[in-house]
Amino acid sequence: MPVRQSLTEAGQRRPLSRIGQRRQVVIPKPVFESLGLQEGDFVEVSTDRRLIILKPKKLVDAEDVLTPAEAAKVRKGEAELRQGRSRPWRAVRDALAR
Repeated sequence: MPVRQSLTEAGQRRPLSRIGQRRQVVIPKPVFESLGLQEGDFVEVSTDRRLIILKPKKLVDAEDVLTPAEAAKVRKGEAELRQGRSRPWRAVRDALAR
């Protein structure tokens, strides 16, 4: 099925999508791939004036949320990696267990 396109005021081409039965909208493949979406992903739907906004979302299980102390350790580790410093997994595992 060919991708339908519209022209913007500047003459740029944009893919079009049609609203189907049950209000379903297909995200054109170039847009889908550029956002790194996968089948089954969630999107938040909102409006701004006359625009429809789809924002990719990831659901997080409440049990998977880090405690403040765990989050601080992760931030410290990320800072060390950015500075080019790293440690063996054994040392990291022991630090996380404390």
